[in-house]
Parts: sequence; structure tokens; C-alpha cells
Amino acid sequence: MIALAASILLLPLRIAVRLGLRGTLIAVCLLTLAVLSYGVAGDLGLLTPQADAAGAGARLSRTARADIPAGYLRHYQRAARRCPGLSWAVLAAIGKVESDHGCARLPGVRSGANRAGAAGPMQLGIGGRAGPTWQHYRLDANGDGRTSVYDPADATAAAARKLCADGAPRHLDAALYAYNPSWSYVARVKRWTHRYTLRGGGRR
Repeated sequence: MIALAASILLLPLRIAVRLGLRGTLIAVCLLTLAVLSYGVAGDLGLLTPQADAAGAGARLSRTARADIPAGYLRHYQRAARRCPGLSWAVLAAIGKVESDHGCARLPGVRSGANRAGAAGPMQLGIGGRAGPTWQHYRLDANGDGRTSVYDPADATAAAARKLCADGAPRHLDAALYAYNPSWSYVARVKRWTHRYTLRGGGRR
């Protein structure tokens, strides 16, 4: 047993001798970089399993009940059905991050567009740097005879269609990144998705 322990303790020294000084330094640098990268990814929430973030049958947490307006919750749930397997909680998380479920008094939420050209409660592109996302995915989701990027029913349905076209729910991270090309954005959406489900946001 003592011999085995000594052998294990001496293993790094033997590897260093085989690699030489230069090889050892390179190996240490690569190992340090890998550990740091893993830590940063964990802090950003990018290591959360996609299946956890995209569970179609996710139940409401206490956080979701307190934070999401009832009307918006219905829109998120109905819109999610347009993309098989997509969780309503993902759409709710996007709505939270983009406009606080339509409550934020920011440019483009209720009228016009922000500087990037995004509009509505789901901040879908209507032109400019944000691109013509709305024009590609718009639909009259509530059957009122018109389509409006400012209508929560139409906007959430269009967002679900875009996510589905970009690979959700199977490739959720990629779909969220296509929605807003920022890994910190992806991490924020996944954190809110987790909080809105029973396991992430407390008891029912």
C-alpha cells in the first residue's frame, strides 16, 4: 500500500522528466487554462444540461407564479406548443430578460424599436442590426385578424418559431445564441429558465 502511494506521488515527477522542462511548462499552462475555462463556463451557467433547461413538461415554481403575469404565462405556454419539446419556461425566461414580461419601460417594448432594431416584449428584430426576424416568423397567434410584434400572443409565438428553426429544444444553447449572439445572454436566459421551474425556483 505504501509503495503504491509513493508511486502515485512520484508520477507527476516522472511525467515531468519524460516531457522535459519545456514540455512540462506547456502541460501546466494547458491544464491551468482548462481549469479556468471550466470555472468561467460554470459561472456563466453554460454547463447546465440542456435537457434540464428545455423540459417541455416543466411545472411552475413559486418564483414563476410570483413573477410572471398570468396573461403572459398563458401566452408562453401556448407558444411553446408550436415547437415540440420546447419548454414554456424558456420563452418566459426570454421574456423576462428582454422586457420583464412587457413591463419594462424601454425603447421598443411597447412601440418603435430600440437602437438595434428590436421591438416588442420579446424584442424581435424588425430591421437594422437586429435583422428582419419578425418578418420571417410573424403570425396571428390569437386570431384577432392582425399581426403585431407588440402583441404578446403574436410575439411569443414568433419567438417560439424562431427558436425551433434555430435548433431548439435539442440545440437550445445554439438557438438562444442565434436569438441574441451573446453567451452571457444565453446564461441569463438559462438561469431564469431554471428559476421558473419547480426544481430551480422552490416548491409549488
